[in-house]
Amino acid sequence: MTLYEELVRRGLIAQVTNEEEISKMINEGKAVFYIGFDPTADSLHVGHFMALCLMKRLQMAGNRPIALLGGGTGMIGDPSGKSDMRKMLTPETIRHNVECFKEQMSRFIEFGEGKAMMVDNGDWLLNLNYVDLLREVGACFTVNKMLSFECYKQRWEKGLTFLEFNYMIMQSYDFYMLFQKYGCNMQFGGDDQWANMLSGTELIRKKLGKDAHAMTITLLTNSEGKKMGKTEKGAVWLDPEKTSPYDFFQYWRNVGDDDVIKCLKLLTFIPIEEIEEMERTLSGAELNSAKERLAYELTSLIHGKEEAEKCLAAAKQIFGGAGDSENMPSTEIPADEIGEDIGLLTLLVRCGLAPSNGEARRLVTQGGISVNDEKITNPSARIKIDDSVIIRKGKKVYHKAVRV
Repeated sequence: MTLYEELVRRGLIAQVTNEEEISKMINEGKAVFYIGFDPTADSLHVGHFMALCLMKRLQMAGNRPIALLGGGTGMIGDPSGKSDMRKMLTPETIRHNVECFKEQMSRFIEFGEGKAMMVDNGDWLLNLNYVDLLREVGACFTVNKMLSFECYKQRWEKGLTFLEFNYMIMQSYDFYMLFQKYGCNMQFGGDDQWANMLSGTELIRKKLGKDAHAMTITLLTNSEGKKMGKTEKGAVWLDPEKTSPYDFFQYWRNVGDDDVIKCLKLLTFIPIEEIEEMERTLSGAELNSAKERLAYELTSLIHGKEEAEKCLAAAKQIFGGAGDSENMPSTEIPADEIGEDIGLLTLLVRCGLAPSNGEARRLVTQGGISVNDEKITNPSARIKIDDSVIIRKGKKVYHKAVRV
């Protein structure tokens, strides 16, 4: 089985411009490819992790990745898949986020001479002269064609700013610059980037001739990518300060039954043959075992084997009914804040198990909350915490509240 065939079997390939040539380059380790990351936050999240996994797979086969950080495009924002204009970030915030991305990526991808490269498109985009850009690049784009792309059509009724309209041109210019500066001959992205990617390939051909070598490929469809890593509390981050290793582990331990095999294929380095064998026999106890394996593998990749072992031990104890809370996520509450007792709704919000008193009330009245294994349905209940209590939300979310 070739690498490209494995990528297809794992569900990572959605569209390509020239499958025969792309597969040949990837299989022979001759691809110099880039994936872009706009620094909209100070941490990568699970959605980015799919791209990092792909970069690592291709690097292991001899291909050379370029992680393109959007220090320039991050100041505009891509309208693709969004109903509103992205919040404008300050240059200082963008620079800070770029540094955070660099640190996190370096733990997963091997950078250095002859290895992966990390490049910031602010290095060329922020110094562009607007008139020169219009003359050099603008003439290669037609407004009619740009407006025919779904990424713009979906925002047309609500309003598309001229700022966002330029994003396609800037992303296309990225590929053009990477092709010339680093010999980048391939670009990867989600399906919401397809129009931008095609435009980048076309720009290279128009500027450098029909024989210019540049390929485009899309990964797992964007709708799938966006679904991953979302919880009622927000995104699942790779930064342990934002999402603890335990919460990270629990997110994957609790994925839907229909998603576990898909996630194993996309996000782990377990041999595809082994995963397909799991798929053929998946039911009952095997399903829980597969979820546990998924959570362990991903936590180990992101947070290290030691943290993964702790999370696995805690999960086995909790799901096995032992109730050991040593590695359970916890919230320390000062004794003077608790007093003799504390309102249940206040406690749930304080522990991050509900975003508001209203949501906490709904959880309680619907029977979704237990304290020390006792279901509580009275939203006016008050909880006495002598030392600590274990709160269970639903069937699988556990949290310890500790009096300090």
